[in-house]
Amino acid sequence: MVSAPAVSATRSARPRGTRAVVTALISVLLLGLLSAVPAHAALPNWPLLQKGAIGNDVASLQFLLRQQGGSVTANAEFDAQTRSAVISYQQSQGLAADGIVGPATWSRLVVSVAPGSTQANAVRALQFQLRKHGYAIAADGVFGDLTSNAVQDYKTQHQLTGGTTVGATTWQHLLGSPPGSGPLGTYAFVIPRTAVFDGRESLLWPHHDYPASDMAVETGTPAYAITSGTARLNGGLDDSCGLGVAIDGDDGVSYQYCHLDSRSVADGTRVTAGQLVAHTGNTGNSTGPHLHFGVFRQGASVCPQQLLIALYDGLTPPSPWTLPSSGCTS
Repeated sequence: MVSAPAVSATRSARPRGTRAVVTALISVLLLGLLSAVPAHAALPNWPLLQKGAIGNDVASLQFLLRQQGGSVTANAEFDAQTRSAVISYQQSQGLAADGIVGPATWSRLVVSVAPGSTQANAVRALQFQLRKHGYAIAADGVFGDLTSNAVQDYKTQHQLTGGTTVGATTWQHLLGSPPGSGPLGTYAFVIPRTAVFDGRESLLWPHHDYPASDMAVETGTPAYAITSGTARLNGGLDDSCGLGVAIDGDDGVSYQYCHLDSRSVADGTRVTAGQLVAHTGNTGNSTGPHLHFGVFRQGASVCPQQLLIALYDGLTPPSPWTLPSSGCTS
C-alpha cells in the first residue's frame, strides 16, 4: 500500500512536469515566431551638410530645396546660394536657421515619391542618391522602370519594406549609408556632369596619340572614383602626368587620373564608386587645366570614350574588358 505522503508527492510532481512541458512548448513557439519576423537594418544617421560640402548628397539637398519652392542651382556644391536657400527653408519651418543641414532639416525636406511621381525635383534627388550607391541611372526626374528597379534592389539589400515607395526611412538609409553600398561592380562618372567644359560630345574626342581621354575642366573640379578599388598615388610635379591618382579597380582594371591640383586620398585607400579622390588641375606636361583619364587593362591602355559617355548619359556602361584598344570613338 502506498503511504499518504508518497501519494501526495506524486500528485504534486505531475503538475510541475506538465508546467515544464507547456513552458518549453511556449518557448519553442515564441522562438519560431520571432525568427519568422524579418530583421530590419538599423537606421544610419542623417548626413551633416554645411558650406564647403560637395557631391551627390549636396545635389540631392539642392533638388529637395527646389521641390520645396527654394531658388537654388543644383551644382552639387554647398555654396553661398545653397546656404541662403537652406536658411530660408529653416526659417519657414520654424527650425534653427543656422544654414547647416542635419536631422531636423532633412526630416522636413524629404518627401515620399513612388513610380509615376510628378515631383520631378524630389525624384532627381532620389536618383542622385541611387547613383551614389552605384546604380547607373539618369537623374532625369522620371520615376520609371530603371529607377523603380534600383529602388527595389536597394530596399531588398537593406531589408526595407514598402515596395518601390521611397519614404522617410528609405531616404534616411540612402542619405546616411556609405557611398557605394549598392550592387558590386558598379561605376560612376568621374567629374560632375556640369563640369564637362566642351559638352557631351567632347567625351567622344580621341586622345592625341594613344588611347585615353582629355577632359577640359576648371582647376579645382572634383574628380570621383569611377569604381571601387584601391587608390595608388603616382606621378609628381616634375612628372609628365603631374600629380596623379590611379585606382586599381576590383574589376581587375586600373584607372589613371593625371594633371591634378590636389589629391584627396592616401596611398592604399579603399574607395567606392563616386567617392571624391582628387581635384583637377594643370600640373605636369599640360597646356591647360584638364583631367587626363586613362584605362589600363593588363597594363595596356584602352579607349575610355564609350565607358565615359555611357556614365555621362546615366546608362549601364560597357565592361572595361570589352573596350577597344584602338579607334577610340568607334
